[in-house]
Amino acid sequence: MSAMKNYTYRTIIEPDGKYFHGYVPALPGCHTFGKTIVEAKKNLREAMELYLEDLKIDNEVIPDDKSFESFETISLKVNTRIHA
Repeated sequence: MSAMKNYTYRTIIEPDGKYFHGYVPALPGCHTFGKTIVEAKKNLREAMELYLEDLKIDNEVIPDDKSFESFETISLKVNTRIHA
């Protein structure tokens, strides 16, 4: 009987022209795209599964995602001069 292990990874999806580019920072080279965000997410999940299966077949270490995400807000003064 085989046990299952779940792996959780941070994924990024960004607009790229008229498509969406998706990638997994913890899995170098694991990139895909889609015409919509939903399609990019679906394609990214499939790319991740294939990536991890290949690592397993090649007896390579499957990495854990130890990263974290943070957002920083920077305030800048802007000119408020009105141009006539």
